[in-house]
Amino acid sequence: MIDIKHKDSGEVLASIDGDTLAGADLRDMRLNGADLAEADLSGANLEFSDLVGANLSGARLRGAVLLSAHLNDADLTGADLSRVRAGSDRPAQAAVLSGANLHSANLEGADLRNAEVRNANLQQAKLAAADMRGTDFSGANLCHVSAAKALFIKANLREANLCGADLRDCHLNDANLVRASLHDADLTTAHAGGFTVVNLANFEGADLRNARFTNAAAQDANFRNANLTGVDFSGAVLGGAILRGANVAGADFRGVELASVTMEFANFSKALNASIPSYKKNLR
Repeated sequence: MIDIKHKDSGEVLASIDGDTLAGADLRDMRLNGADLAEADLSGANLEFSDLVGANLSGARLRGAVLLSAHLNDADLTGADLSRVRAGSDRPAQAAVLSGANLHSANLEGADLRNAEVRNANLQQAKLAAADMRGTDFSGANLCHVSAAKALFIKANLREANLCGADLRDCHLNDANLVRASLHDADLTTAHAGGFTVVNLANFEGADLRNARFTNAAAQDANFRNANLTGVDFSGAVLGGAILRGANVAGADFRGVELASVTMEFANFSKALNASIPSYKKNLR
């Protein structure tokens, strides 16, 4: 018999038959504020469970089912959430992790589609190959995450902090990155012939100082009024992109075709290696 207790009061919230929580059926349980630090919950089914404010620091949740679970403000520092099932095509079935602390957590290969992760702390988290299509990360801290080959398609990263993030070979198609911070982020590739895709992404007003977009596909992306100081766009595909009013001082446009790029009121006089068509007007 395993007793799950409240982290503060010590009150027994649930008693589980067996000598392990790995693979346990914990569906639809009221475990808010539970002390599950370092617990082995790998493969457990926590669907519909209430884990608001729970202590899951260092817990092992590899392959666990978290569909419709609520983990608002939970402590998941250093937890293993690799291959976890927390996402769904239907937003109402996805997990809620808003305000959770996921610092240094392992979410590699996790399914987080349409999950709500607003204002969460994911600093230095591992997100490689995670599926985060449609996930709401608005206001979240993803500084220095490792997210190579992850899917952020149509994700909401509005005002999120992705400073120094490893986003190599990611897909951020149609993602909302309005006023997000991506300074020093790496959006290049780890493989010969590979590239990151940010087509249709909205970077309006974003801080992209010194980010690297080498060979990235950024067609029809919106960089209006973004800070692109020192960005490396060499070899990138920017067809149809909007750079109106952007700060491109020191940005490298080597090998970039600018014919179809909207450039009005951007300070291209301070850009590097920009081959500007003669018919472009209203440049600064």
